[in-house]
Amino acid sequence: MGRWDKPGVPHKGWVLEVIEDIKADCIGDRSFEYEICEMCQHERIRYVHILSHPNYDRVLRVGCDCACRMTEDYDTPFELERRAKNRANRMRNFLKQEWVLNSKGNYVLRYKGYNITAIKRNGSWGFCYNGNWVWEYRERRIYDFDILKIAAFEEFDDDKYR
Repeated sequence: MGRWDKPGVPHKGWVLEVIEDIKADCIGDRSFEYEICEMCQHERIRYVHILSHPNYDRVLRVGCDCACRMTEDYDTPFELERRAKNRANRMRNFLKQEWVLNSKGNYVLRYKGYNITAIKRNGSWGFCYNGNWVWEYRERRIYDFDILKIAAFEEFDDDKYR
């Protein structure tokens, strides 16, 4: 039964801090490990709801159903998870798009009215759109074209569910 039956673990009054899609950084069919709900021990959770409580010393990583019960909010966790799933679908579709090699040897993708141009320089990748240059993703240089694609998606995606 997990923590539902443990004394000292509050059942109500939790606050939803953020939702994490643990597969967000996996490209294509690369494997990832699902998580287990820390409250009910349900396995195979991809969209992890991170909750905090003023009378509990750590955050819990739980599934949507437990998040609803713990926050006593039966709408927000479902809505945020729906948005996270939609975002994952948009990313999957974005990653499937074909980048065209231009005459200068750079890859170009037309997306949301912009030409995104990917350039490899000194062993790392960067991209440019509308005069803006991006050479890092999560404060690291980009050494893989697949990571560049994720960085480009992140730059253009409007729906931040976090």
